[in-house]
Amino acid sequence: MPEALSLSRTQSIRATFVACVAVVVVMVGAAYAAVPLYRLFCQLTGFGGTTQVAATAPENILAQTISVRFDANVAPGLPWTFKAETPVTALKIGETATIFYRITNKATEAVTAQATYNVQPDLAGRYFNKLQCFCFSDVTLKPGETLEVPVVFFVDPALSSDKDIASLDEITLSYTFFPSKNPKSRLRS
Repeated sequence: MPEALSLSRTQSIRATFVACVAVVVVMVGAAYAAVPLYRLFCQLTGFGGTTQVAATAPENILAQTISVRFDANVAPGLPWTFKAETPVTALKIGETATIFYRITNKATEAVTAQATYNVQPDLAGRYFNKLQCFCFSDVTLKPGETLEVPVVFFVDPALSSDKDIASLDEITLSYTFFPSKNPKSRLRS
């Protein structure tokens, strides 16, 4: 009988060990998956002002107009100037617009940076669609170089059906450039 008790105890210890290892593996996997899953969630829902990426513009353009403001920022220590050439524009909902930003490297060496973005108010993020944007890639500028980059976008006509923001008359698209974590990936050389 003591052998049976010892065997049962050994099996219990093994089961506990396997369960602990499984929990650790699941937690590590969840930690690695959290950021991409959160990013996917934000892109699908517009959560936190995350804009959408569209392949084509809508066919219907509404009579309702909306103003879009363009905010441009650089992180502390990044030797760039960055501004929208048109700080605000009015367009019809569903209409495609192109806005240019001007970036200048004030450093004496090449600098690579990438822009993050969001839309305010947050609820408008799911309706703000980009067809083309510089924010998808690192941008490298030579010393003193200036670059004009476009953003091609539209506001989805579905916004007018959203009871929470159907009467919205202004959206702000905000960009902030940060030094790149991967300076070998470049939009320009």
